[in-house]
Amino acid sequence: MTEYGRYCPVAVATEIVADRWTPLVVRELILGNTHFNDIARAMPSISRSLLVQRLRHLERAGVLERWPAPTGRGTVYVLTPAGRALERVIDALARWAIEWHFEQLEPRTVDAQTLMWWIHRRVAPDRFPPVRAVVEWQHTAPRPETIWFVLEHGVISVCVQHPGFDVDVVVRTSTGDLADVFQGTASWAEAVGAGRIAVTGAPRLVSLLPTWFRWSPWVEPTRERAHRVAGA
Repeated sequence: MTEYGRYCPVAVATEIVADRWTPLVVRELILGNTHFNDIARAMPSISRSLLVQRLRHLERAGVLERWPAPTGRGTVYVLTPAGRALERVIDALARWAIEWHFEQLEPRTVDAQTLMWWIHRRVAPDRFPPVRAVVEWQHTAPRPETIWFVLEHGVISVCVQHPGFDVDVVVRTSTGDLADVFQGTASWAEAVGAGRIAVTGAPRLVSLLPTWFRWSPWVEPTRERAHRVAGA
């Protein structure tokens, strides 16, 4: 980790949270990912060894603590009060990028599995149907890929192989078009209306499906910025 000296509070904060990948690790912890594999899955470009280094660094800095997993197997990473206080810092960074570097945001570069992992963690379990529902997401481009969500008892599972249950809803779209909805550059209704997303299945579940997801934490500022750019 780079040392900038202790003469300035910005320098001290930078030493703790400004190294490459560290803010994204904090982002994942803020969003509720507590297991190593879940954090790694949300950031596929980071090596596991580097992720270990970043987690240990944040632990030494008092940003997180390691606790035995509730299941008794493995470890979970939990933010300390100092770590939770970084939520407003991460939020401010995201909003700054949306406002001042919007043109550099490229949601369409995300791969299908990473996008679906992001989507699955941003859900509204209280809005799930009372019985099991299986959603089949057919990604058509940049390469064909199918991923399934199984929603049951307020929990959502991501499957890269058919889960063995009947499919209730099928969503057919490109990864890029779905990424636009997740990030906020287009709404679900806009994408469906334009034919960029096609949804088939039981009519009630089709209409309820978008309410099961909260999409990106920065949907609203992204949507506002996109509308301003379109109207310029």
